[in-house]
Order: sequence, then structure tokens, then C-alpha cells
Amino acid sequence: MAYEAKNFNHLLGISGLSEQLLKNHFTLYQGYVNNFNKLDETLVAMEKEGKFGTPEFGELNRRLGWEFNGMRLHELYFGNLAKEKSVVDKNSELFKKIEKEWGSYELWEKDFKSMGTMRGIGWVVLYYDSLANRMFNVWINEHDVGHFSGAKPILVMDVFEHAYMIDFGLKKAEYIEAFMKAINWEESGKRI
Repeated sequence: MAYEAKNFNHLLGISGLSEQLLKNHFTLYQGYVNNFNKLDETLVAMEKEGKFGTPEFGELNRRLGWEFNGMRLHELYFGNLAKEKSVVDKNSELFKKIEKEWGSYELWEKDFKSMGTMRGIGWVVLYYDSLANRMFNVWINEHDVGHFSGAKPILVMDVFEHAYMIDFGLKKAEYIEAFMKAINWEESGKRI
């Protein structure tokens, strides 16, 4: 069954991110959905033809994770944004876990933002590891490399250039500030 791209047009008009930036970003996300579906369809056909040991089969399977995670990370990213400004509820489980792990919300935020401003492209993900009841800010360099297996992504920030260059040029820190103001804390809190 093919995946369908989710509609995130409700985010148009969000403070700090232009309509052009968002529409371009939505189109990029659609590409991940389309490419995953094409790869999946091709791989199913190859399996039916018994082409398991071929180099093409191996390379397409390696590419599958890139396209899937590109799709899913964008869904989580857009899903944790909101047009309405919100603040994290200090009585929420998410806030309590952040405070427990970092000692204060402010220290967590400083750590999260500083990871986003590191040189390079990628993602910053606040992960929750339920087995150890721990939280981690994690730098993901590529969609398919660096994830914490079994941990849940709670808050996802895209720091590939396409997420900010149209509006902010090289001023990634300004984009991160706009992102932080657009976090949908209620949605992120549901992910624990």
C-alpha cells in the first residue's frame, strides 16, 4: 500500500516562516513520499522476480531508509509546528522529563539550539528512551544515520538549508529562534 503525503497547508501563515519557504518545503517532503513509494514498488517487483542477490536490489534497499526517514522526519517536523504560539506546560510530563534530564528547561533549550547551529546539515531531535526513562538531544547528520534505535522522536527540527535559506539566508540562528516560537508543545508532549 502506497504512502500518501499529509497536507500541512494549515501551517501557511505561521509567524517567522514565509509561504514560499513552506510551500517549497512541502514539495520537498512530497518528493520523499513519492520516492519511497517508487522504491518500495520496485523492490516488491524485484522480490517477485527473485532478484534478491543483485547489486541493484542491495542499493535500492539501502536507499529505502533515506527516503522513508526523509518522509517521516518531515511529518514529525511539520507536525510539531503550529501557527498559534504555545509554551510548554510546566505541569506536563514532557516538561518534567526535560527538567529531570537537564536540570532546567533553559539548559535543555540552550543545548537544543546550540546543536542546531552546529556547522553542517541535518536534524536535531529530542529523543525519549522509555527503557531508561532518559531524554537526549541528538544530531542526525543524514536521514538514515545517527538515530537512537527504539527511542521516540519527541521534537524534530530540520536544519538542512532548505528549511531556512529562502527566509534567513545563512542566519541559521534566526531560523532556530523562529522555529522555537512555532513549536506545538501539546503535540510534542503527546509523543512521549
